[in-house]
Amino acid sequence: MVEPIVDTVEGKLRGCVRKNLDGEDFYSFLGVRYAKAPIGDLRFKDPQPLDAWTGIKDATNEGVQFYQIDSITTMTKVVSGTEDGLHMNIFTRKPILQGPELNPVMVWIHGGGFREGRNNTDIYGPEFLMLEDIVLVSINYRLGILGSLKLDDPSLEVFGNAGMKDQIAALKWIQRNIRNFGGDPNNVTIFGESAGGASVQYLVLSPAAKGLFHKAIMQSGVVINTWAYGYQYLKDLMVAAGKENLSEKELLNYLRSLSLDEVYRIQEKINSPFKGTFSPKAENPNPTAFITKHPFEYLISGQYNKVPILMGYCSNELLLLKALLPEDELTVTIDQFTPKHVLTQILNIQEDSEVFKKLDEKLKSAYKKLDQFQLISDVNFIMGIIGCAINHAKTSDKAVYLYRLSLDSERNYLKRAGNLKDPGVSHLDDIGYLFKTTLPLPDKGSPEDGYVRRFVKLWTNFARHGNPTPEDNDLGVIWKPVEKNVTNFLDIDKKLIPGTDPESDRIKIWKEVYQAESTTAKFL
Repeated sequence: MVEPIVDTVEGKLRGCVRKNLDGEDFYSFLGVRYAKAPIGDLRFKDPQPLDAWTGIKDATNEGVQFYQIDSITTMTKVVSGTEDGLHMNIFTRKPILQGPELNPVMVWIHGGGFREGRNNTDIYGPEFLMLEDIVLVSINYRLGILGSLKLDDPSLEVFGNAGMKDQIAALKWIQRNIRNFGGDPNNVTIFGESAGGASVQYLVLSPAAKGLFHKAIMQSGVVINTWAYGYQYLKDLMVAAGKENLSEKELLNYLRSLSLDEVYRIQEKINSPFKGTFSPKAENPNPTAFITKHPFEYLISGQYNKVPILMGYCSNELLLLKALLPEDELTVTIDQFTPKHVLTQILNIQEDSEVFKKLDEKLKSAYKKLDQFQLISDVNFIMGIIGCAINHAKTSDKAVYLYRLSLDSERNYLKRAGNLKDPGVSHLDDIGYLFKTTLPLPDKGSPEDGYVRRFVKLWTNFARHGNPTPEDNDLGVIWKPVEKNVTNFLDIDKKLIPGTDPESDRIKIWKEVYQAESTTAKFL
């Protein structure tokens, strides 16, 4: 195969040829810009349309990640990257501009708590998904305060949620151009993990994303998770910068005058992962608003983009902490997440109330004999994910498929990379079944090889048909969607096992917990 050249609305791109898991060729276009560099006067502003170019741009080298400590995927504390990271990678098996048949498009949104993460192929290699006839796109978006700063003065045009608007800009670029890569702009599936999964649900809820995608997959992350909704941290930022007395305009000018590293150092003074510091938040009404009210309101009202949904979680998500935190920090974190802390600090229930006393006893009893990470996993991920599946099934006429990943094999990314021996499936373990990560490739014909192919088939079936197990599937199972009164789900283990009402004993308690807090009273 010769190096491919593709026309886009903005100009021509030259890609390269790579090989999938079976040694078959596919086309690769790397570091493709989809918006102007958000630097200088564009720092903190909405993404701006890309200028056209003449000639042929090289798209054979990956772009650089946004400036960060990439602790989750590299498990290091090294700060690296750039401010000029609005680019995507595109992979396609289809011969460019050959024939009328177009393939489903799958758009990957990376995780990282809205403060780190990247689309690079060392972690999100396309070799597994390129076993199927799809077009795969993986995007970068702004992180930290660069992607979330919100100012109230409308004349400054820093409305907030710039990182989410980057995702919108990428989806618009895909609508304009993906046909020339063999992709169907009328069959786009957005999918992501952790903050990427929450991003997918935000896009489902956002009026600004209407018509830009047609299916959605949320892996280990939804908007109701404790870390997924941000707060207005402007006062904290001003204190961290030592600029408490500045006007918003003066603060903006000051922040734009700083080097990228100086901005990052101020950011890290207010970074609080479990508080969701840099997560999306409601904007004041403005022409480019992403959301203007709490995401819970969109979800409960049913006023959102109705598309088929596939969503789920890993069985013990926050084993992640054991891989990332030193022993002393891990102990502090585990000790922090007591039933009392969850009820008083996260759900704002008064400690001297009868409701607190009742729920505190119930939670203590429920988690007394469980793994120490299970309460943290439930409050930060699992119960919110199950609850969102139930709510989508109640408020949408489109299918909602729920899964639990219980499979522990050599492809569990975080457990293998972090050398964890604990039982259960950790946060980030799922990506090893969809992407060529830093783990060794599975041996041909091994159980891991089969697990990868099965996972890829489920996800790409959903992207193609809106159903992960269509009637003519060869997976040996029918995955039923969630019903209004029955929470159907699929347990993904060594075998695929359909079931109903996952974590049912704990869900009953969490229903009471959520109903005790006004914001989440209608959640379960």
